Amino acid sequence: MAVGTNYWMFAETEENCATTRELGFTLFGMSGKYKKRAQRMQPNDRVIFYVRQKMYWIASATVVSKSYIDEELIWGDESTSKEYRHRVKLKPDHILSPEEFIDGLLIGPSLEYVKRWSPEYWPLAFWEKLHLLPQKDFRLLENEIIRKKTGKPGFSKSPINCIRTNSSYGMSAFKAWITQSRKVQA
Repeated sequence: MAVGTNYWMFAETEENCATTRELGFTLFGMSGKYKKRAQRMQPNDRVIFYVRQKMYWIASATVVSKSYIDEELIWGDESTSKEYRHRVKLKPDHILSPEEFIDGLLIGPSLEYVKRWSPEYWPLAFWEKLHLLPQKDFRLLENEIIRKKTGKPGFSKSPINCIRTNSSYGMSAFKAWITQSRKVQA
């Protein structure tokens, strides 16, 4: 990833996530409330999708365009279409099927982003629709998505990123990667 890459989380309703899934996770729209954040998004920024009501992570993608304005009705209805006019184009990286979704109750409380919240109230940290995550949290979540998708430890670029999460999963994933690497070399 390029220096200056941002790591975003889009926290959406089930309905809007279903629409975004139908689009192949290739487009995302935001309201005027998030205009400045949308303008901050650049190609190569990374994105992870979260369903607020169900507390699931469901996909990761890479931003491939700067933000732009489009009022075509995609999410919501005619009365709310302008709510999603600030848009970015995406390239999907990893998309989970419903039975693979990452349960937020299991991994959410361990994220650095939610540390300022009481443990029992961590889901409130994700109530807004758009979040700038620490790279460490993004990598942990994406590695878990990769693991769920492939059944193997996920490493976005380097297994060392898993260790930097300081989690037992990160270390066990790294050990599994070392073991697998040794088998391949033998």
